[in-house]
Amino acid sequence: MHPLDMMKVYGRVVEIYRLRLGEAISAYGDVMRGAAGAFAQAARPQTPEEAWRDTVSYTFDALQRSLIFWDTLRQRGNNWIAHEKAGKPPLLAFDYEMIADARSFERPCNYALVRILPPEGVVVDPEKRAFLIIDPRAGHGPGIGGFKKDSEVGFALKAGHAVYMVIFFPEPVPGQTLADVSLAESEFLRIVRARHPSPDKPVVMGNCQGGWAAMMVAALDPDTVGPVVVNGAPMSYWAGNDAENPMRYAGGVLGGSWTALLASDLGGGVFDGAFLVDNFEYLNPANTYFTKYYTLYEKVDTEPPRFLEFERWWGGYFLMNRDEIKWIVENLFVGNKLAAGKAEWAPGKTFDLKAVRSPIIVFASLGDNITPPQQAINWVADIYPTTQALKDAGQVVVGLMHDSIGHLGIFVSGAIARREHAQIVDLIDYVESLAPGLYGMTIEEDRSGPEPKYDVKLTERRVEDIAWLQKYGRRDEIPFEVVANISQFNSRLYEAVMHPLLSAAITPEMGRTLRAIHPLRMARWGLSDLNPALKALAPLADFARSQRTPRNEHGPHVAAEHFAATAITAGWDLFRRLRDATVETEFFRLYGSWAMLDPDLTAPVAPALVEQPPAEVEAALAAVREGGFTDAAVRIALLAQKRGDGERRLSRLKQIRDLVGQDVGLLALSADAAQAIIRRQALIVDHAPDLALDTLPSLLKTPQERTHLLALLDRLGANIDFGASVVALAGAVRERLTQADAPASATLTPFSFVATERVG
Repeated sequence: MHPLDMMKVYGRVVEIYRLRLGEAISAYGDVMRGAAGAFAQAARPQTPEEAWRDTVSYTFDALQRSLIFWDTLRQRGNNWIAHEKAGKPPLLAFDYEMIADARSFERPCNYALVRILPPEGVVVDPEKRAFLIIDPRAGHGPGIGGFKKDSEVGFALKAGHAVYMVIFFPEPVPGQTLADVSLAESEFLRIVRARHPSPDKPVVMGNCQGGWAAMMVAALDPDTVGPVVVNGAPMSYWAGNDAENPMRYAGGVLGGSWTALLASDLGGGVFDGAFLVDNFEYLNPANTYFTKYYTLYEKVDTEPPRFLEFERWWGGYFLMNRDEIKWIVENLFVGNKLAAGKAEWAPGKTFDLKAVRSPIIVFASLGDNITPPQQAINWVADIYPTTQALKDAGQVVVGLMHDSIGHLGIFVSGAIARREHAQIVDLIDYVESLAPGLYGMTIEEDRSGPEPKYDVKLTERRVEDIAWLQKYGRRDEIPFEVVANISQFNSRLYEAVMHPLLSAAITPEMGRTLRAIHPLRMARWGLSDLNPALKALAPLADFARSQRTPRNEHGPHVAAEHFAATAITAGWDLFRRLRDATVETEFFRLYGSWAMLDPDLTAPVAPALVEQPPAEVEAALAAVREGGFTDAAVRIALLAQKRGDGERRLSRLKQIRDLVGQDVGLLALSADAAQAIIRRQALIVDHAPDLALDTLPSLLKTPQERTHLLALLDRLGANIDFGASVVALAGAVRERLTQADAPASATLTPFSFVATERVG
């Protein structure tokens, strides 16, 4: 790059940095002015008697709150110790039974398959497909997918599906690798398939890092997996936007993967999941060090049960082998190799996401700063550079975007479970019948009755539209390539120089000792009954609970407390914004400079994989006159969809299936056979719509078939108001069929048939 151009880039980086500093300071000032105004309004003059009463009541209340607050932290510590002694079982709100333990497999690992036992009153339908849920192994233990009754597990059970979960144990099996884990999960899938030999293959649902695990299983065993649902799952690790996604810079700031190797060596060859939890807590220091504790203090009469329930899961730190975390960091976090098809599970064998032929539902949130939506969805554009490439590959991708929910809320929020996850479960039976393409999923809510009613709307999108999530057309991902290269150099240097010394010096026993004194663990066992200084706390807290003194919530003392809490939170937020702006600026100044000096890295990021070859398209067009009644019905639906508005509602799909589903014939076929028909006809309609219409009579061999098809269309038109957008197609279909040797006798009524979906 020309030096003048480099100076312009530097100038732009500095300008953005100054703007962000100004915005951070301005935001801090706005918060403090608002807090000061609220305090001034609340701190009205009082009579001496009022002031005395307010001071006494506030003081007694504060003492009681303090006792209950610290006793709650003591209970958290005791719960942590009890959970450790129990072996850290999954924190599920449901009973379960063990089905398979991968520790006994030929290639053992610390994973297991369990079946969730339906609670009383819930009946599982043996004819419905099963669900397999994979929770993240990202420092915490399993159970987040079924943490509450209103959860992914809960709503899948309510819908009549058998539910299985992949759990894992705290200690890895010595020598296990990520390949062993993926192969074990693939075996679990085959076990579930064998236990439920219905035509519909199991749904695989992955949460956070369990999402890429689910995709890798689907790539390894595409013939066994049904629809794949990935919730808040990072797949394109370099993606994101400046000033929004600070976690993506962590690898570059620390120099790559060598820090994970160092942490593993200090652990005696084992990586402590507490370090991953540290990364999460780093993102929001205000919440980590103050807000969540102040919320407990402020709502001390109601908050402890929720606080303790969540902290049981948040404080369960699980371990990984050194080779596991090395593979994850080098291939995913820093290397970003999964979407590029370069992540190897064996020498010369990679996880090929193009091998996944099942429909994929991606649930992400604009409010998620751990897995931003760019990381959740950009892999689609990496693998399928254009919409036509996605369609020609026969793939269906449905994207659901929430406006504001945070990362953990995607999995643990009861409101999200009742709305988003319940609708995802409802959509599962229809998603395999969608024509290939990219769809945006929105949930419409009707609150006119006593209970909210939901309807799902699917709107066709273009792969090219994914770019709206990016500020710079993904050019800001170029420096991450430099990070990956530097990481490889640092890793090799570390392995050659430091690893032999540390692996010889640090024994497994020393590693266990170092883990025990990790600050996150010390914060728990240090505030428990193991601490003799807390011996008298429990009875004092119980007395305080029984003698609670009300305080004046509108008095000056409470107003001063709220002002102080706001000031502390605002101060931490200011620190976070200044820190993130500085880290991000230095990241681009350092790695961006190196990237600009390398001409191979200054071009826009190219698609990682080539487009689908045209052989499948040519084969479909060559067979345009081949097929039968079901092919003809699907083709008409696809032609109507092509002329329609690109939208379809789940309620209407259900209505269509009820009216003609059994007649069309798709429901009687296996999912693979049905999808093959839909994909073949979609290729024909996409590439030769006029030929598809003209050759329609060749698929209907007899007058009876033509009559039957027109009767189905009459039935739909008489019961559903489709509108007028495809009336012309109805006339064209009638014209083609009546011009055949055996004209149809049924009368065709005007309709707009917009369902490519599996109506039968």
